[in-house]
Parts: sequence; structure tokens; C-alpha cells
Amino acid sequence: MNSSTARRRLLLVLAIWPWLPALAAEPAAPVRGLRRWGQGEFRRFGFLVYEATLWGGDDPARPPLALRLDYRRNIAGSAIAEASVKEMRALGADEALLRRWGPEMARLFPDVKSGDHIVGVYRPEGASFLFNGRPLGEIPEPEFARRFFGIWLDPRTSAPDLRAALLRRPEG
Repeated sequence: MNSSTARRRLLLVLAIWPWLPALAAEPAAPVRGLRRWGQGEFRRFGFLVYEATLWGGDDPARPPLALRLDYRRNIAGSAIAEASVKEMRALGADEALLRRWGPEMARLFPDVKSGDHIVGVYRPEGASFLFNGRPLGEIPEPEFARRFFGIWLDPRTSAPDLRAALLRRPEG
């Protein structure tokens, strides 16, 4: 390694040094106190859209839990909101609530690109979301949280193989 490469590496380390504790803590913060359950892939028309990982307590289908989606495609935030409304509708969510929640999710969810991740945290009092480790916001309604996380965890989900992978009991 030549001296200019070593100098650049040192400058990079010094530049990120103040943020290292936050960077190290970021993945653990929303899942603190939970254990990792399963992981799976969501594909549409054969293309990998995202990889999902679930953290939960003794019953991973009940709050508190956290679901991380690691995106492998570029998707508009409005499309994420629309797909969420469609899935919640298929699971029986009330239309009046969907008309309110759809715009809230559209404001909340950013456009994602391959490599981005969103973590949804389901607490009994509602749902909060992080984008690449930064808080996005929350929808503090228990019914929203139940319906939203039902997209993945309800027995009637449109992705039963992903649900089974997420709910798989961890080894050990």
C-alpha cells in the first residue's frame, strides 16, 4: 500500500470516527430485547424484490416485533404504499381506514433503491419505521400496525412461503 492510499484510508477513518458508535448501534436499536426468527425472500415475477428478516419475542406473530426489508430493486415510495393498501385490503381492512392510511404511508415511505432497507417496528400501540437506520416516522394506531404487519404474518397472506420462512423457529 502506498502512502497516498494509506493517507486516504486514515482520512476516511477520521471522518467517520464521530459516527462509529451510532453506525454500530443502528441495526440493534429496533430489535433490542427481541430475538432473530426467520428470514426469506419476496419475489415478483421471478425477480427478487427484497429479503425480509423478522425479530420477535416468544410469539413472533405478536408485538413487539421488528421486520427488516432489504430491497434489491428500485421502488417508488408511493408504490410501496399502494402495494401495502392492496395487501391490507385483501386481508379485510376497512376501506375508510385504508383511505386514511394510504396517504399517510405515501408520505412516510421513501423511494428505495437496491441496498436500502426499511425496518418496521410493531408495538402494541402502533408502528414506527426506520430507513437505512434513520427514523421515518410512525403511525400510532394499533389497528394499523396489526393490519400492516399482517401483510407478512397473517395466515391469509399472499406470500405464504415468505410467512413460513419468517416464522421459522431459530436453531439453538
